[in-house]
Amino acid sequence: MLSFTVSRTMSGVLGRGVRLTPSLCSSQALVQVCKWACSYSTGSSTGQRTPSYSYVIVGAGSAGCVLANRLTENASDSVLLLEAGPKDMFFNSLRLSWKIHMPAALTYNLCDEKYNWYYHTLPQVGMDNRVLYWPRGRVWGGSSSLNAMVYIRGHAEDYNRWQREGAEGWDYDHCLPYFRKAQAHELGADRYRGGSGPLHVSRGRTNHPLHQAFIEAGQQAGYPFTDDMNGFQQEGLGWMDMTIHKGKRWSTASAYLRPVLSRPNLKTDVRCLTTRILFDGTRAVGVEYQQNGETKRVYAEKEVILSGGAINSPQLLMLSGIGDADELKELGIPLVQHLPGVGKNLQDHLELYVQQQCTQPITLYKAQKPFLMLKIGIEWMLQQTGYGATAHLESGGFIRSRPEVTHPDIQFHFLPSQVVDHGRVASKIEAYQVHVGPMRSTSIGWMKLKSRNPLDHPILQPNYLTTDIDIWEFRQSVKLSREIFAQKAFEPFRGPEVQPGPEVATDAQIDAFVRQKADSAYHPSCTCKMGAVTDRMAVTDPQTRVYGMDGLRVVDASIMPSVVSGNLNAPTIMMAEKAADIIKGLPSLSDPGVPVYQPPTLETQR
Repeated sequence: MLSFTVSRTMSGVLGRGVRLTPSLCSSQALVQVCKWACSYSTGSSTGQRTPSYSYVIVGAGSAGCVLANRLTENASDSVLLLEAGPKDMFFNSLRLSWKIHMPAALTYNLCDEKYNWYYHTLPQVGMDNRVLYWPRGRVWGGSSSLNAMVYIRGHAEDYNRWQREGAEGWDYDHCLPYFRKAQAHELGADRYRGGSGPLHVSRGRTNHPLHQAFIEAGQQAGYPFTDDMNGFQQEGLGWMDMTIHKGKRWSTASAYLRPVLSRPNLKTDVRCLTTRILFDGTRAVGVEYQQNGETKRVYAEKEVILSGGAINSPQLLMLSGIGDADELKELGIPLVQHLPGVGKNLQDHLELYVQQQCTQPITLYKAQKPFLMLKIGIEWMLQQTGYGATAHLESGGFIRSRPEVTHPDIQFHFLPSQVVDHGRVASKIEAYQVHVGPMRSTSIGWMKLKSRNPLDHPILQPNYLTTDIDIWEFRQSVKLSREIFAQKAFEPFRGPEVQPGPEVATDAQIDAFVRQKADSAYHPSCTCKMGAVTDRMAVTDPQTRVYGMDGLRVVDASIMPSVVSGNLNAPTIMMAEKAADIIKGLPSLSDPGVPVYQPPTLETQR
């Protein structure tokens, strides 16, 4: 009779389809089940039971999946993970969701709104008033289910800079161990790499001659080869790490969430648009969300944790009355806490494509023809091998734009193909390209609510290319990319320059090209920045707690004090790993004195 009662209780608390296994039938487990059952409260207005959990996490993205995994390691804590989008599976099949899980299919989800928030910026004055497109993940795994699967950590000095900016305890010594904890690199563990974490990381398999030519051309231009740009030496050109495992995208949903779905103290729910945080005074006690046309509430006994990303987390804070008092007053939103930094400090990476026609038919152009695409797709469906099993961004690098720069501020991703309009327009020629852009731009933007309606996308103003140094760095990026493409290694393949084109020669012409063609690298960040209590624009403290509030944290790319020198997925996962230890009250991991490459001289650019 007891087991039947417990099963009914668990069904209510954890949802349909959860079964008690023999390992859960110990007396200790039954006591915990009864505690979960008692966590249901009765709503005073409706009489309906309202579920309560130890933690409510908003957003099953790159950070939220990590937190759901780590916080449910403690069997005495229960977690509800809410996601605005769907699961990353179709009929519980990864292969049927091939647009997510086939690495080569990554551009498909940039073309529609099924798994994508599909944001757009305001017209950018520094870019000929263009409106830029910002895809962001709305699915299990978040943007780790949409991105190009490039695993880049940034530079050690990025994290030391965070410490100087007020994020105490987030220097490289205290961040590197969490990169290692997360990672299972196919090359094995060392002082920099992890070998047994949930996040599988691999190197490319194609050994494409154009990738080889790019790396060789970089050395001919005077840049070093780096055998691990996430290890001792970021500077130089080399082979990229990728979050691909056995031919499939290895998102945080695959790495962290799916392996623990059977835990009885984890409940997930999808297609839930969280509309506001619920408060008792200045304490966060739950959230309200919309699902299937209904408004629902759920309560958190310990904490509400926002992991919606650099757009959705500040949006939810502002909708809930936390933000700039004057801006909230204009929209008629009652003020809970005046934090003027919410939505400010918006930072992103811009990039553009320098493209060269290829004289040999070895690019991915033919692979994009319908018959070959079908063949590639069938091979991937059956074996997870072949051209479908890679994102093809297998080489890249980091260089310094000028003398006196202490660590790389320009990034390259090389692709043996041509991309037009985020991949939404088919390539028409045999060509290769390098994605290039500055890593630490000084143009800072903001975001704010358009209205009180949670369904309205917020106003996004990144203020791209509004400082002289940012314009110069982009001009330099084009010149240095052209120099690499002009090296001897590319002679067997080099045709006419496609973009910018030979007619773009002077500084003024290059600047005009940049304004017309640069686009977001999809790295918005820093909109709820961590900082010291003396920083009036800080939103969270170094423990990820929202200033002035109890029971409320933000853990995602929005809390970066400043953008890192590289892609954001790996740093976001690291931050969530570190935050999980903070939330659980564990001492921070640390590895002091790890060697980091220093250029032999700062008197020259290379």
